Amino acid sequence: MEKVKIVARYLDGRMVKGFTQDFAPNKPAFHIFPTEAANPMENKEILLRDLKAVFFVRDFAGRPDYDDKKMYSPGERPSGRIVEVTFTDGEVMVGSTLGYDPKRPGFFLFPADPNSNNTRVFALSKAVRLVRYV
Repeated sequence: MEKVKIVARYLDGRMVKGFTQDFAPNKPAFHIFPTEAANPMENKEILLRDLKAVFFVRDFAGRPDYDDKKMYSPGERPSGRIVEVTFTDGEVMVGSTLGYDPKRPGFFLFPADPNSNNTRVFALSKAVRLVRYV
């Protein structure tokens, strides 16, 4: 499996940036090769139960000054349902999802903004305060 860039954000605000090859939404843990590790072969186990979300990113630096748009362009028809997700820490994201079910451990969100640094987000249900269909 190909390595993908991710940012794992913990419920307590910590984050780890790195690459993963074994993330699966139905597994309780995965491994990350942190970008700040002294040894590039060193990996760290990440437990989903400790996370807010896993952000699949284009670039580790991101664009802190960029504000993702919170709506789709007129006529744009994303796959799945359009939702506004409010996390327990107050962060709000808008995008589409194919399988939101609050009884599941989490769900994928595909951001509405095509220029977002996030290509997709796996949001952990316990870190979500509200999901509103838009």
